[in-house]
Amino acid sequence: MARRFYQTTPIYYVNDRPHLGTAYTMVNADALARWHRMLGDDVHFLTGTDEHGLKIARAAAERGVSPKEWADRTSELFRSAWQALSISNDDFIRTTEPRHRTSVRRFMQAIHDNGHIYLGEYAGWYCVACEVYYPEAELAEGRTCPVHAKPVEWLVEENYFFRLSAFSERLLDWLGRDPAPVRPEVRSNEAASYVRHGLEDISITRTSIDWGIPVPWDDAHVVYVWYDALVNYITAIGYGSDEERFRSWWPASHHLIGKDILRFHCVWWPAMCMAAGIDPPAEVFVHGFLTVGGEKMSKTRANQIDPLELASDVGVEPLRYHLLREVSLGADGDFSYESLLARYNADLANNLGNLLARVTTLVAQKLGGVGPAPGERSVVRSAFEQGIGDIRAAWGASQPQLALERTWALIGAANAELEASEPWKLPPGPELEDVLGDALEALRLVAILAAPAMPAAAATIWSRIGLPGAPDEPGRAAPDGDLAWGRYPGGLAVLKGAPLFPRRRTEEPGASVGVP
Repeated sequence: MARRFYQTTPIYYVNDRPHLGTAYTMVNADALARWHRMLGDDVHFLTGTDEHGLKIARAAAERGVSPKEWADRTSELFRSAWQALSISNDDFIRTTEPRHRTSVRRFMQAIHDNGHIYLGEYAGWYCVACEVYYPEAELAEGRTCPVHAKPVEWLVEENYFFRLSAFSERLLDWLGRDPAPVRPEVRSNEAASYVRHGLEDISITRTSIDWGIPVPWDDAHVVYVWYDALVNYITAIGYGSDEERFRSWWPASHHLIGKDILRFHCVWWPAMCMAAGIDPPAEVFVHGFLTVGGEKMSKTRANQIDPLELASDVGVEPLRYHLLREVSLGADGDFSYESLLARYNADLANNLGNLLARVTTLVAQKLGGVGPAPGERSVVRSAFEQGIGDIRAAWGASQPQLALERTWALIGAANAELEASEPWKLPPGPELEDVLGDALEALRLVAILAAPAMPAAAATIWSRIGLPGAPDEPGRAAPDGDLAWGRYPGGLAVLKGAPLFPRRRTEEPGASVGVP
């Protein structure tokens, strides 16, 4: 039976449009989902938009429209952006959907019935942009939000509270499991430190606004936006509506989030699950920030980059490759247009594109366009067999950057062998066929291994070397699949085509694509 793999992303707040930071999360999640499909896993990939709360109500009022109208308009920007970037999500959830309302109310009722919710009054400093109350000690200079650098507001209202403080020991037990549910280790340690520092009960409802989901036992209150949003992960797999489906998918969840929302996903959310009587998520992988000039992208800092503008300039697949290859998932990384072009020219134009062009041209010129089978022993085969274990391990550890680095080492070995053997000087015969057969086999393997990052380019390579089907078919990367040396059959029609990645001039200005 296929293993279940439930890949999720944060759901994005509809107060603004997608930027390169959100695209970074999406492309990484997409590559992981694609890899697991290729392993033969039963994959469900979820993303969506978070549409309730004071910030949305105010944004809509400023524009003279209802919150629902504003949410409809902005949510579509995210949906269309992910389609344009070849994101292969299976579902797109909106927190204004009836299915989510049903799920949230049942989840809240379960926690209430289990005795973990009580009525009280809350007063504190509130950041509208974060939709979070901050203790005075966490505020930045001038009593501003530590994330958005905007003044916070003092709010006082009657709220229902969640007894987060009752879950300290259970959370530490969960965080201490082997394998660890929160990765990388530094983020697990950060979550554990937060718990050990002492948990306070959290306010989970509002009476000051009505743009939200009504509390099931008290319709004068609406569910606080964060508490509402986190439930999306179980709404999408049937919680409250299809118990059998929910049990078949939960807790096989793999949440990919940014480090700025670690507290909500690695402390609040598992405690909420425990309180409702369900298991916490199987894994939360916390990635770092993709910054510009050392600063996290945000509307308040006016340093956002439109990923669709970049994609229209360099291409969707080069952008996807750069986002995956440039930064190790989990670490912070700084984006620049210059590094994007440098990576494009070095890895895509000079290495992969050049290998495909060389091989298909030589097969056309010297072998009548018919590709030969690979040899039994070769330098290229050794490079593949030495690297494939690391590549598989890297994908399994949610490290696309390392997996692609090892894949490009195979491309480098294939190009180096062509330089050493100089097939353009060889006459037709067994020696030439062995050299070109090995190169074709390298291209076949690279097409499979690069498919999670660049599905369209991988499909082009696959078809040009004459193979039927697609490189990213389910099961293609399974242990008994096609990631083994010698599967290129030979005797196939090889097609020479236009350059896969035409070289770009490095002096092209980043300002043309909105890069500060």
